[in-house]
Amino acid sequence: MRLPRSSGVLLHPTSLPSPHGIGDLGPEAYRFADFLSETGQRIWQVLPLGPTGHTHSPYQSYSAFAGNPLLVSLPPLVGEGLLDGRALETAPAFTETSVDYEAVTAFKEAAMRHASRRFHEGGAPHLREEYDRFCAENASWLDDYALFRAVKEAHGGAAWHTWDAGLVRREPDALRSWQDRLRPETDDLKFQQFLFFRQWRDLRNYCRDRGIVIMGDIPIYVAHDSSDVWSHPDLFHLDETGAPTVVAGVPPDYFSATGQYWGNPIYRWDVMAARGYAWWIDRIRSMLSMMDILRIDHFRGAQGNAFEQCLNQILCRGFQSHADPQSGGATIPMRARET
Repeated sequence: MRLPRSSGVLLHPTSLPSPHGIGDLGPEAYRFADFLSETGQRIWQVLPLGPTGHTHSPYQSYSAFAGNPLLVSLPPLVGEGLLDGRALETAPAFTETSVDYEAVTAFKEAAMRHASRRFHEGGAPHLREEYDRFCAENASWLDDYALFRAVKEAHGGAAWHTWDAGLVRREPDALRSWQDRLRPETDDLKFQQFLFFRQWRDLRNYCRDRGIVIMGDIPIYVAHDSSDVWSHPDLFHLDETGAPTVVAGVPPDYFSATGQYWGNPIYRWDVMAARGYAWWIDRIRSMLSMMDILRIDHFRGAQGNAFEQCLNQILCRGFQSHADPQSGGATIPMRARET
């Protein structure tokens, strides 16, 4: 179907005002949704919402499926019995004009780690059933993501292809050993994801009730140093050490005499096709559970090659977003960036 003529605003949640150093999914996000509704806007466009790496770019994420825990609003955790109010009263004096990612990460991760430990020690029992269901429903990516982040931290932030050989090759004994060793850390990381998706769900429902649809962003490539590549190395062009043999970028053109080096590993489309594009189908299904419209970043660069065949198969299987709140049940299509 055609999207009705609409207007909206691109604003990533990190740009919202917040007392804790970075915009989040708290009161200011709801206030912005009210602003959109009151001014007749219908679309809230956001950048990718995944956990960012050392560059803090939403287009270089540690996971194509996970959410960014820095977007979790902390005050609601006090109301849930997961944090003491004193923990927020002692927050650093963050600047209001930019994000100090190191300071914000240290503060918010410590607060969420405290919330996780309290939960896993029996606090907030009303969340237990919902948490267990979240972990079970998302186990296909959540378990690998949590272990990836925990092992990466244990290795001082080093890229996964430089870890111990058993981990690089994902040998079962090595995986079990590190899972046992890092159980508390992986539990914390899973709980962060639970908090993110819970708050995102509530905000999205609030937007939907006000006739606002959310346009998400899905980068065509994933970061090499990600749980996606570590857990599915056979889907990418890598050498025996796990390093990329070819990477993505842009050739020299009118805009850049030297082109652009992105560094993302290239998909093995032959393997993807042999498996019915299952990984891509899972990825788009996951994104459509979070968004009403999907913008595929740099779709034009993939037109005419294997990704176009992949996307055609996905669309032929009928993957569409949830119903548009103002279209009487009609669905909203994916959108592809043309440049």
